[in-house]
Amino acid sequence: MAPLVKATLAAIYERHRQHVWAQHSVETAEVVLERAGLYQRTERTPTICFVDLTGYTRLTEEQGDEAAARLASRLGTLVDAVALRHGGRPVRWLGDGGMFLFPEATAAVQAALEMSEGAPAAGLPTTHIGIHSGPVVFQDGDVYGRTVNLASRIADLAEAGDVLTTEETRRRVEDVEIDWARIGPAELQGVASPVTLYRASWRGQ
Repeated sequence: MAPLVKATLAAIYERHRQHVWAQHSVETAEVVLERAGLYQRTERTPTICFVDLTGYTRLTEEQGDEAAARLASRLGTLVDAVALRHGGRPVRWLGDGGMFLFPEATAAVQAALEMSEGAPAAGLPTTHIGIHSGPVVFQDGDVYGRTVNLASRIADLAEAGDVLTTEETRRRVEDVEIDWARIGPAELQGVASPVTLYRASWRGQ
């Protein structure tokens, strides 16, 4: 088995290395394009949504890997179905959560609120969700760019039950049934300037 294990580890490392270099190249290109004013504005700006289970590591330690895997599978079934209903699609599955791409901001926030409500109703731990809208780059079935990084950092900052997003995304949301609570400015890891965040909720809740 040793040669097979070594080959598998080498393949995983190589794939990770390709992802890192691709992301670095994409981010460098984005900076150059932005400084040159060459980003094209579109009516439907893509929106990235990161969904994570709260306390997944603790659950794994307390209940074991099999129980944690079952929870992750149930979460995957729930959030995949919600995303598809709103025109989104899963891009990465990360065990205790996933990354989703939506064609525009309103659908992303609506889906995120449904995911946040649906997890406890399905007997799952609460989620914490981060959302950001902006340009993305597609490569090998994955999505890269600063929009992805920012959404991920926001999800890391979010607390249990939170659906957090940025001013850029909030301005694009057209659903009048969504309320916004201003939070921030917040310091996000790897982001040079503080980012003003908003917590989304259904009106009246």
